[in-house]
Amino acid sequence: MAIVDVQSLSKVYPVAIKEPGLKGTLQHFFRRTYRSVEAVRQVSFQIEPGEIVGFLGPNGAGKTTTLKMLTGLIYPSRGKVRVADYIPFERKGDFLRQITLVMGQKQQLLWDLPALDSFRINASIYGVPDKEFRRRVGELAEMLSITNQLTQPVRKLSLGERMKAEMLAALIHRPKVLFLDEPTLGLDVNAQAAVREFLQAYNQRYRATVLLTSHYMADITALCERVLLIHRGSLIYDGNLTGLLEKFAPYREVTVELDCAIQAQDLMDYGEVGNLAGCTASLIVRREALTQTVARILAELDVKDLTVTDPPIEEVIGRVFQAGVV
Repeated sequence: MAIVDVQSLSKVYPVAIKEPGLKGTLQHFFRRTYRSVEAVRQVSFQIEPGEIVGFLGPNGAGKTTTLKMLTGLIYPSRGKVRVADYIPFERKGDFLRQITLVMGQKQQLLWDLPALDSFRINASIYGVPDKEFRRRVGELAEMLSITNQLTQPVRKLSLGERMKAEMLAALIHRPKVLFLDEPTLGLDVNAQAAVREFLQAYNQRYRATVLLTSHYMADITALCERVLLIHRGSLIYDGNLTGLLEKFAPYREVTVELDCAIQAQDLMDYGEVGNLAGCTASLIVRREALTQTVARILAELDVKDLTVTDPPIEEVIGRVFQAGVV
Protein backbone atom coordinates (compact mmCIF):
# COMPACT_ATOMS: atom_id res chain seq x y z
CA MET A 1 0.00 0.00 0.00
CA ALA A 2 1.26 3.50 -0.84
CA ILE A 3 2.77 5.40 2.08
CA VAL A 4 2.01 8.74 0.36
CA ASP A 5 -1.36 8.94 -1.41
CA VAL A 6 -2.34 12.24 -3.04
CA GLN A 7 -5.63 12.61 -4.90
CA SER A 8 -6.67 15.79 -6.78
CA LEU A 9 -4.81 18.03 -4.32
CA SER A 10 -5.30 21.78 -4.83
CA LYS A 11 -4.39 24.95 -2.96
CA VAL A 12 -5.90 28.37 -3.71
CA TYR A 13 -4.67 31.54 -2.03
CA PRO A 14 -6.67 34.81 -1.86
CA VAL A 15 -4.33 37.68 -2.78
CA ALA A 16 -5.28 41.27 -2.02
CA ILE A 17 -5.31 43.72 -4.94
CA LYS A 18 -3.97 47.20 -4.23
CA GLU A 19 -3.83 50.06 -6.70
CA PRO A 20 -0.94 52.55 -6.43
CA GLY A 21 -1.26 55.99 -4.82
CA LEU A 22 -3.30 57.43 -1.97
CA LYS A 23 -6.64 56.50 -3.51
CA GLY A 24 -5.53 52.92 -3.91
CA THR A 25 -4.29 52.84 -0.31
CA LEU A 26 -7.63 54.11 1.04
CA GLN A 27 -9.61 51.64 -1.06
CA HIS A 28 -7.31 48.86 0.09
CA PHE A 29 -7.90 49.86 3.71
CA PHE A 30 -11.68 50.30 3.65
CA ARG A 31 -12.87 48.01 0.85
CA ARG A 32 -10.29 45.39 0.05
CA THR A 33 -10.67 43.23 -3.06
CA TYR A 34 -9.02 39.91 -3.76
CA ARG A 35 -8.05 37.65 -6.61
CA SER A 36 -7.53 33.90 -6.35
CA VAL A 37 -4.14 32.36 -7.08
CA GLU A 38 -4.16 28.60 -7.63
CA ALA A 39 -0.74 27.47 -6.40
CA VAL A 40 -1.44 23.74 -6.81
CA ARG A 41 -3.99 22.31 -9.25
CA GLN A 42 -5.47 18.82 -9.11
CA VAL A 43 -2.21 17.04 -8.28
CA SER A 44 -2.39 13.25 -7.88
CA PHE A 45 0.37 10.71 -7.24
CA GLN A 46 1.33 7.81 -4.99
CA ILE A 47 4.68 6.86 -3.45
CA GLU A 48 5.47 3.35 -2.26
CA PRO A 49 7.41 2.61 0.95
CA GLY A 50 11.17 2.86 0.42
CA GLU A 51 11.00 4.90 -2.80
CA ILE A 52 13.18 7.95 -3.42
CA VAL A 53 11.24 10.26 -5.73
CA GLY A 54 12.45 13.52 -7.24
CA PHE A 55 10.02 16.45 -7.26
CA LEU A 56 11.03 18.98 -9.90
CA GLY A 57 9.71 22.31 -11.08
CA PRO A 58 10.79 25.89 -11.71
CA ASN A 59 10.57 28.53 -8.97
CA GLY A 60 6.93 29.19 -8.09
CA ALA A 61 5.68 25.94 -9.63
CA GLY A 62 4.09 24.70 -6.38
CA LYS A 63 6.71 22.30 -5.00
CA THR A 64 7.07 23.80 -1.53
CA THR A 65 3.30 24.40 -1.24
CA THR A 66 2.72 20.71 -2.00
CA LEU A 67 5.32 19.63 0.59
CA LYS A 68 3.70 21.86 3.20
CA MET A 69 0.31 20.23 2.53
CA LEU A 70 1.88 16.76 2.76
CA THR A 71 3.40 17.63 6.13
CA GLY A 72 0.26 19.31 7.48
CA LEU A 73 1.69 22.83 7.67
CA ILE A 74 -1.08 24.21 5.46
CA TYR A 75 -4.61 23.05 4.78
CA PRO A 76 -5.49 22.01 1.19
CA SER A 77 -8.32 23.84 -0.58
CA ARG A 78 -9.50 20.65 -2.30
CA GLY A 79 -8.51 17.03 -2.66
CA LYS A 80 -7.37 14.24 -0.37
CA VAL A 81 -3.98 13.31 1.01
CA ARG A 82 -2.79 10.54 3.34
CA VAL A 83 0.78 10.09 4.55
CA ALA A 84 1.72 6.98 6.57
CA ASP A 85 -2.03 6.32 6.82
CA TYR A 86 -2.69 9.70 8.50
CA ILE A 87 -4.37 12.89 7.29
CA PRO A 88 -1.50 15.41 7.58
CA PHE A 89 -3.42 18.57 8.52
CA GLU A 90 -4.84 16.86 11.60
CA ARG A 91 -1.26 17.05 12.97
CA LYS A 92 -1.62 14.04 15.26
CA GLY A 93 1.39 13.16 17.40
CA ASP A 94 1.70 9.69 15.92
CA PHE A 95 1.77 11.21 12.43
CA LEU A 96 4.46 13.75 13.31
CA ARG A 97 6.64 10.92 14.63
CA GLN A 98 6.44 9.25 11.20
CA ILE A 99 7.67 12.19 9.10
CA THR A 100 10.30 14.90 8.88
CA LEU A 101 10.70 18.02 6.77
CA VAL A 102 14.14 19.44 5.94
CA MET A 103 14.27 22.79 4.16
CA GLY A 104 17.67 23.91 2.92
CA GLN A 105 16.89 27.59 3.55
CA LYS A 106 15.52 27.08 7.09
CA GLN A 107 17.35 26.35 10.34
CA GLN A 108 16.19 24.55 13.48
CA LEU A 109 19.50 24.36 15.36
CA LEU A 110 20.19 26.93 18.10
CA TRP A 111 22.91 29.23 16.77
CA ASP A 112 25.01 29.75 19.92
CA LEU A 113 24.72 26.24 21.36
CA PRO A 114 26.45 23.02 20.30
CA ALA A 115 24.38 20.95 17.88
CA LEU A 116 24.26 18.17 20.46
CA ASP A 117 22.12 20.35 22.76
CA SER A 118 19.56 20.87 19.98
CA PHE A 119 19.56 17.13 19.37
CA ARG A 120 18.70 16.53 23.03
CA ILE A 121 15.75 18.92 22.75
CA ASN A 122 14.44 17.05 19.70
CA ALA A 123 14.89 13.70 21.45
CA SER A 124 12.89 14.97 24.42
CA ILE A 125 10.11 16.27 22.18
CA TYR A 126 9.81 12.92 20.41
CA GLY A 127 10.20 10.84 23.57
CA VAL A 128 13.43 9.10 22.55
CA PRO A 129 15.04 7.44 25.61
CA ASP A 130 18.52 8.69 26.55
CA LYS A 131 20.30 5.43 25.77
CA GLU A 132 18.61 5.15 22.38
CA PHE A 133 19.31 8.85 21.75
CA ARG A 134 23.05 8.35 22.25
CA ARG A 135 23.04 5.29 20.01
CA ARG A 136 21.17 7.06 17.20
CA VAL A 137 23.30 10.21 17.35
CA GLY A 138 26.48 8.15 17.28
CA GLU A 139 25.26 6.11 14.32
CA LEU A 140 24.02 9.09 12.28
CA ALA A 141 27.06 11.23 13.12
CA GLU A 142 29.33 8.47 11.88
CA MET A 143 27.31 8.14 8.66
CA LEU A 144 27.51 11.92 8.16
CA SER A 145 31.16 12.21 9.26
CA ILE A 146 30.48 15.00 11.78
CA THR A 147 31.21 13.22 15.09
CA ASN A 148 33.90 15.72 16.10
CA GLN A 149 31.78 18.80 15.30
CA LEU A 150 28.77 18.07 17.52
CA THR A 151 30.20 19.81 20.61
CA GLN A 152 31.05 23.03 18.76
CA PRO A 153 28.62 25.99 18.67
CA VAL A 154 26.55 25.86 15.50
CA ARG A 155 27.82 29.31 14.45
CA LYS A 156 31.35 27.85 14.30
CA LEU A 157 30.39 25.16 11.79
CA SER A 158 30.82 25.47 8.04
CA LEU A 159 27.70 25.56 5.86
CA GLY A 160 28.20 21.91 4.89
CA GLU A 161 28.64 20.84 8.51
CA ARG A 162 25.53 22.79 9.55
CA MET A 163 23.48 21.11 6.84
CA LYS A 164 24.66 17.68 8.02
CA ALA A 165 23.77 18.62 11.59
CA GLU A 166 20.32 19.83 10.45
CA MET A 167 19.84 16.48 8.72
CA LEU A 168 20.84 14.60 11.86
CA ALA A 169 18.47 16.67 14.02
CA ALA A 170 15.60 15.87 11.66
CA LEU A 171 16.24 12.12 11.82
CA ILE A 172 16.73 11.47 15.53
CA HIS A 173 13.14 10.21 15.86
CA ARG A 174 13.74 7.74 12.96
CA PRO A 175 10.93 8.94 10.63
CA LYS A 176 9.50 6.70 7.92
CA VAL A 177 8.93 9.52 5.41
CA LEU A 178 11.47 12.25 4.58
CA PHE A 179 10.33 15.41 2.82
CA LEU A 180 13.47 17.22 1.67
CA ASP A 181 13.19 20.70 0.16
CA GLU A 182 16.52 21.77 -1.39
CA PRO A 183 18.69 19.97 1.23
CA THR A 184 21.93 20.78 -0.66
CA LEU A 185 21.11 24.45 -1.33
CA GLY A 186 24.27 26.57 -1.27
CA LEU A 187 26.62 23.69 -0.51
CA ASP A 188 29.86 23.12 -2.38
CA VAL A 189 30.34 20.08 -4.61
CA ASN A 190 31.96 17.93 -1.91
CA ALA A 191 29.29 18.74 0.68
CA GLN A 192 26.52 18.01 -1.85
CA ALA A 193 28.09 14.62 -2.62
CA ALA A 194 28.36 13.80 1.10
CA VAL A 195 24.68 14.60 1.70
CA ARG A 196 23.65 12.50 -1.32
CA GLU A 197 25.74 9.53 -0.14
CA PHE A 198 24.20 9.78 3.32
CA LEU A 199 20.64 9.87 1.99
CA GLN A 200 21.28 6.85 -0.19
CA ALA A 201 22.81 4.92 2.72
CA TYR A 202 19.98 5.96 5.09
CA ASN A 203 17.35 4.86 2.58
CA GLN A 204 19.00 1.47 2.12
CA ARG A 205 19.50 0.90 5.85
CA TYR A 206 16.04 1.95 7.09
CA ARG A 207 13.85 1.68 3.98
CA ALA A 208 12.83 5.31 4.48
CA THR A 209 10.64 6.93 1.85
CA VAL A 210 12.05 10.17 0.41
CA LEU A 211 10.40 12.95 -1.59
CA LEU A 212 13.19 15.25 -2.73
CA THR A 213 13.06 18.66 -4.38
CA SER A 214 16.29 20.11 -5.73
CA HIS A 215 17.54 22.49 -8.40
CA TYR A 216 20.80 20.52 -8.51
CA MET A 217 20.23 17.84 -11.10
CA ALA A 218 23.15 15.82 -9.71
CA ASP A 219 21.00 15.19 -6.61
CA ILE A 220 18.17 13.84 -8.76
CA THR A 221 20.27 11.67 -11.08
CA ALA A 222 22.24 10.19 -8.16
CA LEU A 223 19.22 9.32 -5.98
CA CYS A 224 16.00 9.14 -8.00
CA GLU A 225 14.82 6.66 -10.59
CA ARG A 226 11.37 8.24 -10.63
CA VAL A 227 10.56 11.93 -10.94
CA LEU A 228 7.45 14.10 -10.61
CA LEU A 229 7.40 17.29 -12.69
CA ILE A 230 5.16 20.17 -11.62
CA HIS A 231 4.61 23.25 -13.79
CA ARG A 232 2.39 26.19 -12.85
CA GLY A 233 0.76 24.11 -10.14
CA SER A 234 -0.08 21.11 -12.34
CA LEU A 235 1.66 17.74 -12.42
CA ILE A 236 2.87 17.24 -16.00
CA TYR A 237 4.97 14.08 -15.62
CA ASP A 238 5.16 11.11 -13.26
CA GLY A 239 7.53 8.41 -14.37
CA ASN A 240 11.02 7.12 -14.94
CA LEU A 241 13.80 9.68 -15.29
CA THR A 242 15.37 7.71 -18.13
CA GLY A 243 12.12 7.74 -20.08
CA LEU A 244 11.92 11.52 -19.72
CA LEU A 245 15.46 11.94 -21.03
CA GLU A 246 14.80 9.69 -24.00
CA LYS A 247 11.66 11.62 -24.93
CA PHE A 248 13.06 15.13 -24.56
CA ALA A 249 16.64 14.48 -25.64
CA PRO A 250 16.10 12.99 -29.12
CA TYR A 251 19.75 13.54 -29.99
CA ARG A 252 23.25 12.65 -28.83
CA GLU A 253 26.44 14.66 -28.82
CA VAL A 254 29.30 13.07 -30.75
CA THR A 255 32.75 14.46 -29.99
CA VAL A 256 35.41 13.49 -32.48
CA GLU A 257 39.17 14.12 -32.48
CA LEU A 258 40.82 13.98 -35.91
CA ASP A 259 44.39 13.73 -37.15
CA CYS A 260 44.27 17.24 -38.57
CA ALA A 261 42.22 20.44 -38.41
CA ILE A 262 38.94 20.42 -40.31
CA GLN A 263 36.39 23.03 -41.38
CA ALA A 264 32.79 23.13 -40.18
CA GLN A 265 31.42 22.73 -43.71
CA ASP A 266 33.25 19.41 -44.02
CA LEU A 267 31.26 18.00 -41.09
CA MET A 268 27.77 19.28 -41.90
CA ASP A 269 26.80 16.03 -43.66
CA TYR A 270 27.21 14.15 -40.38
CA GLY A 271 25.07 16.36 -38.15
CA GLU A 272 24.72 19.80 -36.63
CA VAL A 273 28.17 21.16 -35.86
CA GLY A 274 28.60 22.39 -32.29
CA ASN A 275 31.99 23.34 -30.90
CA LEU A 276 34.94 23.26 -33.30
CA ALA A 277 38.51 23.81 -32.08
CA GLY A 278 41.45 22.71 -34.18
CA CYS A 279 41.25 18.95 -34.62
CA THR A 280 38.32 18.44 -32.22
CA ALA A 281 34.67 18.91 -33.12
CA SER A 282 31.30 18.13 -31.56
CA LEU A 283 28.27 17.09 -33.58
CA ILE A 284 24.59 16.94 -32.64
CA VAL A 285 23.13 13.73 -34.07
CA ARG A 286 19.57 12.39 -33.75
CA ARG A 287 19.32 9.13 -31.82
CA GLU A 288 17.80 7.14 -34.67
CA ALA A 289 20.68 8.10 -36.98
CA LEU A 290 23.44 7.66 -34.39
CA THR A 291 24.73 4.21 -35.34
CA GLN A 292 24.82 4.96 -39.06
CA THR A 293 26.44 8.37 -38.52
CA VAL A 294 29.18 7.03 -36.25
CA ALA A 295 29.93 4.27 -38.75
CA ARG A 296 30.28 6.86 -41.55
CA ILE A 297 32.55 9.08 -39.45
CA LEU A 298 34.86 6.16 -38.65
CA ALA A 299 34.94 5.03 -42.29
CA GLU A 300 35.33 8.43 -43.97
CA LEU A 301 37.46 10.49 -41.55
CA ASP A 302 40.88 10.02 -39.93
CA VAL A 303 39.60 9.58 -36.38
CA LYS A 304 41.92 9.49 -33.36
CA ASP A 305 39.17 9.42 -30.72
CA LEU A 306 35.36 9.45 -30.61
CA THR A 307 32.89 9.72 -27.72
CA VAL A 308 29.10 9.73 -27.58
CA THR A 309 27.30 11.48 -24.69
CA ASP A 310 23.78 12.53 -23.69
CA PRO A 311 22.99 16.25 -23.47
CA PRO A 312 23.13 17.73 -19.94
CA ILE A 313 20.04 16.84 -17.92
CA GLU A 314 19.60 20.52 -16.97
CA GLU A 315 19.09 21.28 -20.66
CA VAL A 316 16.51 18.51 -21.01
CA ILE A 317 14.52 19.53 -17.92
CA GLY A 318 14.66 23.17 -19.00
CA ARG A 319 13.17 22.22 -22.38
CA VAL A 320 10.31 20.39 -20.62
CA PHE A 321 9.48 23.43 -18.49
CA GLN A 322 9.61 25.74 -21.51
CA ALA A 323 7.12 23.52 -23.31
CA GLY A 324 4.95 23.19 -20.19
CA VAL A 325 3.74 19.73 -21.23
CA VAL A 326 5.15 16.23 -21.65
